[in-house]
Amino acid sequence: MPTAATKILISGASIAGPMLAFWLSKYGFDVTVVERAASLRLGGQNIDVNGPARKIIRMMGLEETVRAANTTEIGTQFVNADNEAEATFSKDDPNGLTQELEILRGDLVSILYEASRDKADYRFDDYITGLTQDTNGVDVTFNSGKTERFELVIAADGIRSRTRKLMVGDEPMFNYLGLCTAYLTIPKGPTDTNWARWYTADDRRVILLRPDNKGTTRASFNFLLPQDEYDKLTPADYKPLLKEKIQNAGWEAPRLAREFDTNDDIYFDGVGQIKAPNWSNGRLALTGDAAYCPAPVTGKGTTLAMVGAYVLAGELATHAHYQDAFASYEKRLRPYVESVQKLPPGVPWIVYPKSKLGVFVLNKAFAVAASDAVKKLIGLFSKKDDKHAEEEAEFDLPEYTV
Repeated sequence: MPTAATKILISGASIAGPMLAFWLSKYGFDVTVVERAASLRLGGQNIDVNGPARKIIRMMGLEETVRAANTTEIGTQFVNADNEAEATFSKDDPNGLTQELEILRGDLVSILYEASRDKADYRFDDYITGLTQDTNGVDVTFNSGKTERFELVIAADGIRSRTRKLMVGDEPMFNYLGLCTAYLTIPKGPTDTNWARWYTADDRRVILLRPDNKGTTRASFNFLLPQDEYDKLTPADYKPLLKEKIQNAGWEAPRLAREFDTNDDIYFDGVGQIKAPNWSNGRLALTGDAAYCPAPVTGKGTTLAMVGAYVLAGELATHAHYQDAFASYEKRLRPYVESVQKLPPGVPWIVYPKSKLGVFVLNKAFAVAASDAVKKLIGLFSKKDDKHAEEEAEFDLPEYTV
């Protein structure tokens, strides 16, 4: 087992980074977390803590804290242009978007930070600009001009990780799925309720409005865009493209169009997966979205980030040599990552119809899925009410004795 003096640097203070910091500190490592932003990035949309991630949260003693930060969302309604619900899935429905532990991304980041900050050294407003490793450690250069030596460095800083490029070059591939998304927080309106509302428009567009526990509404606008058009985009193109794509979409589209004009906090990106052939290079390693982002369409991005960080920490704590720990981390986790990243045929295109007829057919399909008869049939095979069965069936989470 490594000694307690082992110094580890983590790049990124979102979800995977603080989760990794918590467990490494618990195992006696000397942990530093560096974050490019001046403070925690607390924005973002609704996410859920499900499957094996829920077991990890329970092991950390944080399950009730996460539960108390619930977004207030009670389920999902698929609505038409007149805001009439075509299909309704409550939080208890296995086919619904809303999970039991539904939480804002920023709230989860804050909870994990508070749980790890006393034992880990967090450094904000700085980032890694250079890495030079040798047989005994890694010399790290920071944007602030400081240099420091660590024994291991781990990138946990997201799908667009610059640290990853310093570690493994251009080996990891961003597999664009043909879908673009924009996230933003908007004032709560008179039509907003405690239901998430999903609206499908023609021309391959979807608007999703979800309640939060802050008195505002979390909005997303999603649309299909061919690879060649996506590849040409620059940041200057984002707002004009959003305003163009939202035109004549119906429903709450005018409301979002006004926000695109005035809201300065819009997150825009292409949706895709990170496929990395190797998750480590010597004393350098990857975790979370930097290593294996599965894309939001899987609903497993948060779970994968948390599970990966937990497993990486446990392997480092139970192996005498980091090389063996990194190898075991990848051997344990890669099959799970590959299963999560494997998308069903037609995803995401199947829920982005081109014509108004296609929208009509899709809404009717949602209505059938939401019918009592289908729900009863699904209930015969669903284990959603058995939390422990769900956690164990999805991934055999190791319990590390240190």
